[in-house]
Amino acid sequence: MFRRILSLVIGFPIGILLIAIAVSNRQPVDLILDPFRPETPALSIELPFYIYLLAALVLGVVLGGVATWMGQSRWRQTARTQGRRAARWQAEADRLARERETADAASTQALAISSR
Repeated sequence: MFRRILSLVIGFPIGILLIAIAVSNRQPVDLILDPFRPETPALSIELPFYIYLLAALVLGVVLGGVATWMGQSRWRQTARTQGRRAARWQAEADRLARERETADAASTQALAISSR
């Protein structure tokens, strides 16, 4: 609940800000991708300026997410290793519990037979 309210409090003003940027930067701008002949480019793109701004924002978010994900790889590997170890120990504990139950049942039967 708190996260939802926090995301609305932060997300709503950011959304309004992005809309204001898009409305105020509608004029077309050339993105020239030919560094050798900028006056007569072989490859250029003409889009409204706000699209370049939003594309840069999206690219930054994606690159930041990838960098964070790669930075956390050792923790994910540690978690996988610890998970495997925990599963092994749990299987061992289950096996020992079954053996104890079998041994208790056998000793109970032996006591019952010897007390007759």
